[in-house]
Amino acid sequence: MPHLAAVGPADGLARAGEERLAGEESARGAVRSERRKEILRQRREELGLSQEDLAARLRISVRAYGNWERGLVKEWTDRKLLALAEALEMSERQCFWLFRVMVDRDPPPTWRAAEENRLPEDPAQRDYLCDYAALMEAVPYPSFLVDHRWDVALTNSAFDQLFQSVRPHPTALPDDNFLRFVLFHPDAAAVLEDHEPGWCVPLLAQFATALAAAPEDEGLRSIRQEVARDPFMEAAYRYGVPHWLSMRGAAAAEQDGAVRTVRHPDPRRGLVRCRMVAETSRMLDGMGLTRITLILSAPQGAPLGPVRGGGTAQQQGARLRAVPSLGE
Repeated sequence: MPHLAAVGPADGLARAGEERLAGEESARGAVRSERRKEILRQRREELGLSQEDLAARLRISVRAYGNWERGLVKEWTDRKLLALAEALEMSERQCFWLFRVMVDRDPPPTWRAAEENRLPEDPAQRDYLCDYAALMEAVPYPSFLVDHRWDVALTNSAFDQLFQSVRPHPTALPDDNFLRFVLFHPDAAAVLEDHEPGWCVPLLAQFATALAAAPEDEGLRSIRQEVARDPFMEAAYRYGVPHWLSMRGAAAAEQDGAVRTVRHPDPRRGLVRCRMVAETSRMLDGMGLTRITLILSAPQGAPLGPVRGGGTAQQQGARLRAVPSLGE
């Protein structure tokens, strides 16, 4: 019968489709499994901790934690994942991503990140940073505090707005570690224009200097290992950076005063020239922190935006006293 003749091929197509989907699912599962292992290992290395250290924090045996890091876990319960997030000093966003990768769902709403981990123990330094955060928030330009590993300690609202379209990532968010973001986040090039020559190469040069000054620093070594696992970044680090420095000089790698371009999420701004201003104070220097501010220029013919007092940055902004205004 005609309809029976069609059953064979249709069944074959169905089976082929099922096998294809099963193969794709298996491949995705393998990638996901490797991703799970990478998250735990990379974060542990960022903190400069051994498996023994993590096991002690979790109050489990070293062998048990080794199984966790190798993915040999029958079930990832909320209790295990929350314990990991605390032991690995994860921010709220990192914990969210941990749950998404491990169990494909959000963490329980009762959990909040222990942001205290980022604050210094000295009460005077803690108070200073709280007041400094208010100072940064008053600045209309993206501004953030980083340490020698490019771990981010503070950001202001303008910084958060500039990177608002960036998707979650386990280790390379702009407000977690700015160097990792520039080098490894897939969305970095969408915000940082001329991504490779303007951002990656200068930061790799700065990173090489930092690593040479502190070769035993576990956080820097972890980034170096991640660079080595990326063939493109490894080639840039080993060959591109030395050639670039020989052509431009060591001063080209300085972040203070460097002029870059960013793509602002506000379509009225679009591509915007920015000058990087790096500075520190006595208190910040004592905490090993540097403030970096991206001074954004307005698009041609347009003001940067409103400032206090109802005017615009172009109308009321500071100017050099030695340069007379057009009306003088």
